[in-house]
Amino acid sequence: MDNLTGFQRDILYVTAGLDEPHGLAIKEELEDYYESEIQHGRLYPNLDTLVEEGLIEKGEIDKRTNSYTLTDEGRTELKARNDWELQYIEA
Repeated sequence: MDNLTGFQRDILYVTAGLDEPHGLAIKEELEDYYESEIQHGRLYPNLDTLVEEGLIEKGEIDKRTNSYTLTDEGRTELKARNDWELQYIEA
């Protein structure tokens, strides 16, 4: 997880938290958090990177919409990151 950008980590957290994660839903959640527009040219290449890293799995809802779900490795990485952060917050 240490090779990911903060934006990529945020994508993982959002993907883990959505009931039906797909590109536009992920984009909307990130825009709410960042309080600014997320360009498609920023989001989708980062999603592809996370797929290549084996942290997210990409599926197809229909011809125009892809679904994204965390892999077991992605969940393990998020848990490890969360545990690492908590040692500083709860100290």
